[in-house]
Amino acid sequence: MRKVVVYTQDGCRPCTEVKLWLKENGIDFEERNIRENPTYLNEIVELGASATPATVIMDDNGKSVVLGFDLDRFEKVLDLNAK
Repeated sequence: MRKVVVYTQDGCRPCTEVKLWLKENGIDFEERNIRENPTYLNEIVELGASATPATVIMDDNGKSVVLGFDLDRFEKVLDLNAK
């Protein structure tokens, strides 16, 4: 089972693009706004990210982190070319 978490903040255009792209591709995700919850800010720092968006994809193969709106990386990690 795959779980996708997107760390965002208000006014972040790439965050909006990531969320829209995930929706358009039928990928369910949990949004965590780092400005609304200090715990989420700590989590993103622990991931080694210094900006949003940061997307964590967890599945049977482990955990992958995609920083920014990296379309090639999303397609690879989410295995969209196989569909």
